[in-house]
Parts: sequence; C-alpha cells; structure tokens
Amino acid sequence: MPMISVYDAAGAVTGEIALSDSVFGIEPHVPSMHLMVRQYLANRRRGTQSTLTRAEVRGGGKKPWRQKGSGRSRQGSTRSPQWTHGGVALGPKPRDYGFAVNKKVKRLAMKSALSSKVRDEEIKILSGFGLEEIKTKEAANVLKALETGKKTMIVTPESDQVVYKSARNIAGVKVAPVNNLSVYDILNCDTLLVLQDAVGKIEEVFA
Repeated sequence: MPMISVYDAAGAVTGEIALSDSVFGIEPHVPSMHLMVRQYLANRRRGTQSTLTRAEVRGGGKKPWRQKGSGRSRQGSTRSPQWTHGGVALGPKPRDYGFAVNKKVKRLAMKSALSSKVRDEEIKILSGFGLEEIKTKEAANVLKALETGKKTMIVTPESDQVVYKSARNIAGVKVAPVNNLSVYDILNCDTLLVLQDAVGKIEEVFA
C-alpha cells in the first residue's frame, strides 16, 4: 500500500496517507493509456474541414463545347475536378473523429495513469489551499511552496470555483474535479496535485 506525504499550503509535511493498491498501486498498462490518449485527442478534433464537389461549385452549367467534331475530349462541365476552378474529387468533408472505448479499458487506463504518477513520484497530496476568496497570488504561492512542475494538474473532490478561478490564470496549471479527470491530463502534467479530500473520492470512483 503506497504511503504518500501530506503537505499543507506552506509546503510543510503534516503527515502521511495510505493510498489504495487497487487504484494507485497497480502495474501501469501502457496500451490502455495510449488508447485513451488517442481517444481524447480524436475527440478534440473539430472535423469541420470541407471542400466543394463539382455539384457545389458555382457555375459550370453550360457544356463547354459540343460532344463531337471539335477534336477535343468530351466535357460536360467546366466545374469538373480536372478543370481549373473546378470541384475537388474525394476531398475532405465534415466528420466525427471520435470513437468509443470500453468502460473496463477506461477504468484500467485511469488506474494505470494514477499508479504511474505514484511510481514516478510525481504526485503530491495537499491538505487544502486555505483560500477564503479568489486570489491568484495566494494560489501561486502555494504551488511555489510545494515546488510543483511547470505543468500542474490540481484535482479537487468536486467543482470548486474559488480554487479554479484562483489558478486558471497561472501558466501551465489546470484544475479539474474528480469526475472530470482524464488520462491525458494526468499523463501530460509534471505534478499531479491532489487535495486530500479528493483521494477518497478517486478510490471510491475507480476502485
């Protein structure tokens, strides 16, 4: 059972917390994490690219020349793909790049990502920010005291507007409640900063 130090807002160690082996102590499964990262990036693609086919290009209604007798190849429209200013053959059209992933694979990928952070010592547990109001400077001071990396992911037990609005303008910092965690965000950060109250909820959701 992994034991992790618990820090306060001043960066001092106040105790230790035992993490669940089934969530934070498994052998990371790389293929499932790779699949979830692929899905995340695919879902971010807007897929709005579009080219005009010969039917959508303006003009071209008149036959350029008669069918026979001119010595030239037969043509039905100046908007055919082989013509300049013609339509595009087999060009991209709006589409959805997203794909589905099995629930068991999602759960395995999330536990693998969390376990990899514990293994690499890139996770820190914070007892609390101690913010009574929205203060970006105070949030930045907490992160500085904890010596977090350039990319920091803050995990809160539930949506916390005070923490979110205090940290959203700090470069490289993202805030997300447990329910909105993604494998991509966990793997993409240098430090996973988890509020102590969120640890139990993570174990409850993903155990």
